[in-house]
Amino acid sequence: MSIKAIALFSGGLDSILAVRLVREQGVDIAGLTFTTPFFNAHKARTAAEQIRLPLTVEDITGEHLQMLKSPRYGYGKNMNPCIDCHTLMLKIAGRKMEQTGADFLVTGEVLGQRPMSQTRQSLRVVAKNSGYADDILRPLSAQLLDPIQAEREGKIDRSRLLAISGRGRKEQMRLAETFGISHYPPPAGGCLLTDPIFVKRLRDLMSHGEDRGIRDYELLKYGRHFRVPEAGKIIVGRNQADNEALRGLATEDDLVCQMADFPGPLVLTPGGRDASAAPAASLCVRYSDAPAGAEARVTCRHRGKAAILTVRAVSPDESESWMI
Repeated sequence: MSIKAIALFSGGLDSILAVRLVREQGVDIAGLTFTTPFFNAHKARTAAEQIRLPLTVEDITGEHLQMLKSPRYGYGKNMNPCIDCHTLMLKIAGRKMEQTGADFLVTGEVLGQRPMSQTRQSLRVVAKNSGYADDILRPLSAQLLDPIQAEREGKIDRSRLLAISGRGRKEQMRLAETFGISHYPPPAGGCLLTDPIFVKRLRDLMSHGEDRGIRDYELLKYGRHFRVPEAGKIIVGRNQADNEALRGLATEDDLVCQMADFPGPLVLTPGGRDASAAPAASLCVRYSDAPAGAEARVTCRHRGKAAILTVRAVSPDESESWMI
């Protein structure tokens, strides 16, 4: 019977090398990666195709949002709950391991590479709280960590695993060259929860009202965001890509404004209110090609009805005071 493993696969160099090290021992390995409004699977898909790794992509938004609201181990520099996030991913991967009959899990984590989430203590905490501590193999640092069950049972040869630690990447780059891996992404993360601007918008969203859906988190990625007294959230597209994204996320309940006579942005007020129309229209003019100081016509649509408002642009000072 073949030995099977599931790799938590980000598509970064470390996760690629972890897969290659395990695969070198004849283990049948498959990849698992996750998506939420805060990170996607683009990098993982590209890398998996490059090394011919079967990859499952799972949307874990529901469980991730529950964790994000109150992470047991808190946030990093911004709103990145790295320890709790890794715990959740390993918990879900462990369930997948049980469902598929795999023998163990694999991650690309390196002891000491990240000061918060990859210390020896953090790795132990994550493993223990996932419920699968004896099933998590970290091939790049395995010889510096306690053996897991698969090692003790001879399903994986510990002597052929590595003892990498620290934040340097010379050893990984040397190993990549040995394996003939020449194309891999830079080590920078792709999680929006580490982006200060995105996090400011997220904190604002989470502090206003409880009736939030996944779409509200998706909207945080696009445009300029304003919080207007009595009018609520207003989003102004910055370019054509933003405008198209906002248009695709708009619903009948939203107030959507566009310039009638000049090029300009798409402006969206989620769940639009009557008090939103005037400031939304004035923001639309503010970021349009209408002549400075002149009145301009703005078409506003809400729940199947359209109205044209003639307004001037909001002043730069006031728009700045509204900006999130």
